[in-house]
Amino acid sequence: MPKNTSKDEFERELKRALEPRYVDKHPFMQLLYRGRLTKKQVQAWIINRFYLQNSIGSKDAAIISNCPFPEVRRIWISRALRREGMGETVGDIDGWLEFAEAAGLRRERVLKAHCLPGVKFAVEGLMGFVRRASWLEGVATSLYEVPAKGELLKRVAALKTHYEWIRPSGMRFFVSRIARIDRDAASTVDLVTNYANDRSLRRSALSAALFMSDVTWSIHDAIYVNYVTGDVPLPASL
Repeated sequence: MPKNTSKDEFERELKRALEPRYVDKHPFMQLLYRGRLTKKQVQAWIINRFYLQNSIGSKDAAIISNCPFPEVRRIWISRALRREGMGETVGDIDGWLEFAEAAGLRRERVLKAHCLPGVKFAVEGLMGFVRRASWLEGVATSLYEVPAKGELLKRVAALKTHYEWIRPSGMRFFVSRIARIDRDAASTVDLVTNYANDRSLRRSALSAALFMSDVTWSIHDAIYVNYVTGDVPLPASL
């Protein structure tokens, strides 16, 4: 990566790096897109994926706590509040729980779920990283969202087409995310490229984004091994 990489060049490099290991390539998601998952497998995904969803607020708080720049903290606080559901947006936690309920799961059971050990290990690894890393590396984990819109569109289309037992109301959260994902991603790219002003910092930012990709991939590995390769009872995640 050249020393004076422009924002556009950085974003292209980021997408090239993420593309082969993005979650839409995972075997579990490939099965979801093709309508090949059972109801139990989809519910297991919803339960375990919520463990990451429920940690986003703590992740944002760690980034804000580590950041010495008021102007950056204001941007990230605004983002965090949107993701908590302030204003007209659907919050990450309430939105995912609505999705869970639309898929036949009880909200309180998902909130209290223990989840698979592999899922907890991956998410706790992410939380440990953002607490120890620089604020810039913490922000850079959210660069993972830059290509997310395409995946979300495929996900919603597959859920509507192949999993008709999920009530349409469950899609509200995903539709809300699709509407704002470009703005959130652009804001993250702006922050990283403005403050990562040398080759070393930009490499660290890319590494943080790839780490987030590995966390997400590992979560889906755990779900795939237990519920696709294996046949673990659903209560094992609750």
